[in-house]
Amino acid sequence: METIDYKKVTGMIHSTESFGSVDGPGIRFIVFMQGCKMRCQYCHNPDTWAMETNNSRERTVEDVLAEALRYKHFWGDTGGITVSGGEALLQIDFVTALFTEAKKMGIHCTLDTCAMPFKNTPEYLEVFDRLLEVTDLVLLDIKEIRDEQHKFVTKHTNKNILECARYLSDKGVPVWIRHVLVPGLTDIDEDLEKLGEFVATLKNVQKFEILPYHTMGEFKWRELGIPYPLEGVKPPTPDRVKHAKELMKAERYTDYLKRIHG
Repeated sequence: METIDYKKVTGMIHSTESFGSVDGPGIRFIVFMQGCKMRCQYCHNPDTWAMETNNSRERTVEDVLAEALRYKHFWGDTGGITVSGGEALLQIDFVTALFTEAKKMGIHCTLDTCAMPFKNTPEYLEVFDRLLEVTDLVLLDIKEIRDEQHKFVTKHTNKNILECARYLSDKGVPVWIRHVLVPGLTDIDEDLEKLGEFVATLKNVQKFEILPYHTMGEFKWRELGIPYPLEGVKPPTPDRVKHAKELMKAERYTDYLKRIHG
C-alpha cells in the first residue's frame, strides 16, 4: 500500500459551516469540498460543480482542522466533523488525511457522499478502505433507485452507487441513507417502494432520512447563468412526505442518537 504524507495533502474547499445540525449526529463542523460530476436537477449547490472556482480555496489538513477545533466545545459527546460537497470522494486523499488526523484527537468523522466516484476494483477499494478505516459514519445519498430515472435526474448511472451501498453493508460501516423527495421527479410510488426494498437488504442502516425538496438554492442557478430545470416545482406537502416514508418503510430504522443512548 502506498504511503501518503498527510501533512502535504491539500484539498479544494468550497466553504465550511461551524454549527451544522443535520449532517450527522450532534453538532457538526461541516467541510464542503469543491467539485462534483453529478448534475442533479434539484441541486442546491451548483457552485460546487467545478473543481476550482474563484470562490474555492486550496487548504491544508492542518488549516481546516485548526478551524474546526475552534468549535469543538459545541460538539458534546455526539458531534464532530462532517465532510460533504460537492462530492467528497473526488478528493478522497484529502478526506482520508483530514479524518486520520481528526481520529488521533478522538473526533467523530462523518462522510457525506452520493458515492458516484466509487469503483468496485482492487485499486480503488484499496484507497477507499483506507478512508473507511477512519470514518465513523457514512451519509449515503441515493437519488433514485431506477437506473433510467437516475440518469434523467443526475445525468449518471446509479449502478456503482448501489454497489457502494452493498459494499458498505458487507463491511459493516454504519450508514444513514438519504433520499431527496422531489415532486414529479423522485417521488414515484413504485420507485419509492423499490428503494425501500433495496435499503431493507442492507445490514448496516441506522437511519433512513427522507429530505423534502426545497428551492433555497434556485438563486444560485440564476447567478451562474444556468437554466433551472425545476422552475415552478413546489416542495412536497407533509402528507406526501408521510406517504413516501410509509411506502419505503423508513420508520423501521431506529434513530442513531436513540440507539447510542439506549
